[in-house]
Amino acid sequence: MGQRDSAVITVPGRRFVGAWLNRNVFAFGLTSFLSDFCHEMATAVLPQFMQAIGASVAALGFIEGVSDATSSFVKLGAGFHSDRIGHRKGWSIIGYALTTFGIVLITFAFAWPLILFARIVGWLGRGIRGPLRDAMLADSVLPKDRGKAFGFHRAGDTAGAVVGPLAAFGLLSLATSRPKVANAVIGWIPWLSDAVGWPFRVIFLLSLVPGLLSVATMAFLVREKPRAPNNQMRFWGTIRAMPRAYRSFLLAVGVFGIADFAPTLMILRATTVLAPTLGSLEAARVAALLYTLRNVVYALASFPIGALSDRFSRTRYLAAGYGVAVVTFAGFAFAVPTVWWFVIFFSLAGVFIAWEDTMEGVAVRDYVKTEVAGTAYGVLGVVNGIGDFGSSLVVGLLWTSVGPTVGFLYAVVVGAAGTILMARLAEARS
Repeated sequence: MGQRDSAVITVPGRRFVGAWLNRNVFAFGLTSFLSDFCHEMATAVLPQFMQAIGASVAALGFIEGVSDATSSFVKLGAGFHSDRIGHRKGWSIIGYALTTFGIVLITFAFAWPLILFARIVGWLGRGIRGPLRDAMLADSVLPKDRGKAFGFHRAGDTAGAVVGPLAAFGLLSLATSRPKVANAVIGWIPWLSDAVGWPFRVIFLLSLVPGLLSVATMAFLVREKPRAPNNQMRFWGTIRAMPRAYRSFLLAVGVFGIADFAPTLMILRATTVLAPTLGSLEAARVAALLYTLRNVVYALASFPIGALSDRFSRTRYLAAGYGVAVVTFAGFAFAVPTVWWFVIFFSLAGVFIAWEDTMEGVAVRDYVKTEVAGTAYGVLGVVNGIGDFGSSLVVGLLWTSVGPTVGFLYAVVVGAAGTILMARLAEARS
């Protein structure tokens, strides 16, 4: 595609030709590490917090689905706007700031509607920053190095998702084993120590620290080379001009997406299955550790999965990752009350999400050029968001009305259909 396909290219953050780990790639990885530290620190305890304030499983599924859908539709508008105005960094900074604010706002929730509002704010920020960051990342390296760059970014992103739940686990342990120390720490906020679910509220409040640091790293470390604005771009015209092959790719992604439910439902499944033998609080702590394990595997798997992608057909390679997801969904459908069962399937969850996130991001630029990359990533976000909303809502409703096994079996059947569609697509290369 023009200049980027030549032997020598000029992109922001590069020091010499052939070095894929440049300033921008490193900065995006660090920013995402800090932001996911913030986000996953809160996510690891959100299901337990909602139980503490009396919210239902259906409410959790609804909140996660609406939040994902909000984020996804914003991605499309943000991506198109960045293509039109010719720059992306400023709006990315705003996105990271909104994510942090939304998470900290949960501290003050006493009923699920405020949690819904807070998650919408946070995921609004994620929607703004996602396609802009991915488009800048794709333009920071040669096409042949995109798998490595996206794999590195996802690894950094998920390293934060490892540290965050570990921090949450440590704070929960402090609250249960050293109540006097915990009370002394939160004594400067009088209402907090008497509030329902106060240990979880402390975690939400402390997430402010890594969240603000992520905003700072995005602002001061990432470099962008602005493009000339294209005021002639029209929204629907740009969407209609997307290649037919890309639309087929999106169809397969969308079918799989309506099976790919929010990870909070995995955490809740582990908590409810293990609670009769471990007790509710200990089951919550173990579930937080299992989610951490999932993120450790995610972090470790992301780079090798991305680095190997250039050796295979990317669509079939992505289909293999979807297949791992289907096996994982089946494991949660037929869960047994032993920790080792969940160790296996949380690990597989880490593998498949690394595969999915890395390869979907890489594949987009095989179909489109940089002038419409923001819009293309935004369209992908909308498709995934519709799937996330449908999957989380349906699994949550089936769980509440029929039982968790039926909810997860729905994911198995639909996920298998998406896997088959992706495997049948022809390969596309930039």
